[in-house]
Amino acid sequence: MKVCFKCDTKKPLSEFYKHPQMADGHVNKCKACNKTDIKKNYRKNIDYYKEYEKARAGLPHRVSARKDYSLTEEGKKVGNKSKSKWSIRNPIKRMASQIVCNAVKKGTIKKQDHCEDCGTTPIRLHGHHDDYAYPLVVRWLCPGCHNKWHKINGEGLNGS
Repeated sequence: MKVCFKCDTKKPLSEFYKHPQMADGHVNKCKACNKTDIKKNYRKNIDYYKEYEKARAGLPHRVSARKDYSLTEEGKKVGNKSKSKWSIRNPIKRMASQIVCNAVKKGTIKKQDHCEDCGTTPIRLHGHHDDYAYPLVVRWLCPGCHNKWHKINGEGLNGS
């Protein structure tokens, strides 16, 4: 048994993280207090952690690991579940996307081969709607320009 210096509660050693430099081999703050402190620190420094996590997510080995995972059976199942949830949360966007997809297949709309903002010819272009009330009015943007547009302008009109 050990007393946590933070909450002053007597708890079994299993309730304390191990630490080789401590006299009894365990930290003096219980796991619950440790977790509370970590959450408070995260909330207090949220901007720092968001930037850190964003930079970390872009590391080549992490990008590769996500891609590899998405190709596994479990990854496909999780991805499909996520797409399904998005469709339920965003029925107007989903409908606009389907209308554009069908129009491209029929030849009613011609999909550009370059980004209408920066002019690059990426592997994938997004059909962007400024207003979802007009689903056939789209601009073809590369993922970077599409992301940038939404950061500046929000979701767009009727995006619910």
